[in-house]
Amino acid sequence: MRIGYNPHKDKIQPISDFFHQVIIPIYIPNLEGYFEDSFEILKYTLESLFRTSHKKTYFTLINNGSCKNVVEYLNDLLENGLVHEVMHTSSIGKLNSVLKGITGHNFKMVTISDADVLFLNDWQEETYKVFNSFSKCGAVSPVPSPKVLKQYTSNAIVDNLFSRKLKFSKVLNPNALQHFAKSIGNPNFYNEYHLESYLTIQENNQRAVIGAGHFVATYRGDIFSEEGVRYSKYSLGGGSENKILDEPVLLKGYWRLSTLDNYAYHMGNKDEEWMSKLVNNLSNHTNKIVEMKELNKVKTSKLALWFYEVFFKILKKKIFWFFFLRYKGLSDVASKNY
Repeated sequence: MRIGYNPHKDKIQPISDFFHQVIIPIYIPNLEGYFEDSFEILKYTLESLFRTSHKKTYFTLINNGSCKNVVEYLNDLLENGLVHEVMHTSSIGKLNSVLKGITGHNFKMVTISDADVLFLNDWQEETYKVFNSFSKCGAVSPVPSPKVLKQYTSNAIVDNLFSRKLKFSKVLNPNALQHFAKSIGNPNFYNEYHLESYLTIQENNQRAVIGAGHFVATYRGDIFSEEGVRYSKYSLGGGSENKILDEPVLLKGYWRLSTLDNYAYHMGNKDEEWMSKLVNNLSNHTNKIVEMKELNKVKTSKLALWFYEVFFKILKKKIFWFFFLRYKGLSDVASKNY
């Protein structure tokens, strides 16, 4: 039976001091073969994250059926107060793990990252600059990539099609692009023209790269505030990341952008000497106070979304795309091979 009245009933939750959540799904089922170095890679990811994040960051780790060593490590992090939330699940897949991490929270910013990302100093500050400068920005990756130019970018490109603010700019850090290509086992992932120029948008003195990948990206919290996709049948891939992480940004009228410079590295699954050296050289931002202005919501409509997609579908046809790239600053040769 129940006696008395629960003192917490009908009380409103106190406002959290945290405004930025970082969610990392973790799947390391064993320490053999493909996963031989994955535990060490995870440690680099978390150590770099702890060092470079401000004190109003809320860390959520989702264990997606990892081995005992990883489980014990994650529990130790929680017990020692280094992370705020650890969830243990069976092997339910990356995107279902992400959905669990989002549920029950209401943060202004939500970063979703793979467990093999090495965060660099100022990744949050530079991400906030993009959000603060572009009112329609809905997602920002700290790793710019020319290869995502056509992926869920129809509204950003069509909105600025005839604007001088949208143009090709010199790649600020081509070495970082080459580093990413190497990390995915495809050193020729970017051709010479990708390494030279990427499409950027400018507002006042702030520039950002059009498009954003999803292995690490920060989203406006309201992207996930309404009921949407609740389950993915795929452990990984199968379009699940597009459906859950990419499409919602576009469907809510927001742009997908990236920082101009590179503020994170993809490590892959093999431990390399440069990783530990870079982590050890990171500055500690734990006590750094970083504020972010309130973001206004963007309104869109089904008609506007239809127009963007139809127009962009035409624009992407080979002949029109060539003239678009040429119009925005690429040479004839680059436009043909971009």
